Amino acid sequence: MFWDQFRSLVLVLSGSTNLSPESMTLWSGILAVISVNVVIVFYIYAAMKEPSDKYEPDPKFLADAKASIKQSGATDVDSSSDRAKNNELTK
Repeated sequence: MFWDQFRSLVLVLSGSTNLSPESMTLWSGILAVISVNVVIVFYIYAAMKEPSDKYEPDPKFLADAKASIKQSGATDVDSSSDRAKNNELTK
């Protein structure tokens, strides 16, 4: 039932009632892409309209995240210096 309604919509939008199967496939794909783009634009618009100061981050989460970044920052420095040494050895 849905496909019959969809096919009639494609026929109305294309302006022809005697489309080949390839043309039907092409029009169906075009309509699918347009439909998805409309939904994406709606979500982007809704996200942009939402106030940014509405939500406050959890202080405990922020503290844990900062501690995690500081802890991983020390290992990143070590690994980057190891990479620099390896690059010098390969030259």
